[in-house]
Amino acid sequence: MLIRILTPAMLACLLSCVVACAAVAGEEGGAIVENIPGTTRGVIKDIDKLNRPDGAKQLVGEKGHTLVPEKGDKTNWVFNEGVLTASKGWDSLVTPDSYRDFVLHVEFNVNSKGGSNPEADGNSGVYIQQRYEIQIQNAHGIAEEAFKNSYCGSLYKLKKPDKLVSKPAGQWQTYDIVFRAARFEGDEKTEDARITVYHNGVLIHDDFEIPRKTGAGAAEGPDDRPIRLQGHANPVRFRNVWIKELQLD
Repeated sequence: MLIRILTPAMLACLLSCVVACAAVAGEEGGAIVENIPGTTRGVIKDIDKLNRPDGAKQLVGEKGHTLVPEKGDKTNWVFNEGVLTASKGWDSLVTPDSYRDFVLHVEFNVNSKGGSNPEADGNSGVYIQQRYEIQIQNAHGIAEEAFKNSYCGSLYKLKKPDKLVSKPAGQWQTYDIVFRAARFEGDEKTEDARITVYHNGVLIHDDFEIPRKTGAGAAEGPDDRPIRLQGHANPVRFRNVWIKELQLD
């Protein structure tokens, strides 16, 4: 039997190969688990390492966007140098496709216009399936005891975020959203929708069961629907928005 003794140089080379292979495996595995059944918890394995995965659709990117007017064929939203700025009116944009289960990354930057109504300051929103709104609003500096379930990070008028992590107006922020659609048998709902949300890398909703639509959202139903970025009379800015479809059966 031939026994070969590895020299220090050979050991160093072997170790480098092992490290490199582990790094490649990590990159291939990514920070997302795409098929955890029945839950949104654990889909994002490491929020600090989350980048756009293979197969994700870029909705707003450096060279343009794919969103379309929700109503009619005209929009007052403006795209310039990788940034999509919301209309100062009330028109919204939606994805051209409909979605069921997915992970969605949104970068946004709220304006500050002051006034006596905090909810109207820097207001926009991400409407999941046009049904469930995750509020966008200038909430930095609002004390916890004064924070309402219609302020930034809230599931609109349903649930406040578990932690308050809004940045000042003018600074870029992130939402990372994992969504599992409600399940239906015919027209009867058998399972509530579920959602996990990270705001600026901090977990603010942890596999929360959504019992109903929020605010001005569309009625719940078995059909998949688009994602809406809301126009709410504030020039909120968006960049680097992408979506990755999942199978969370």
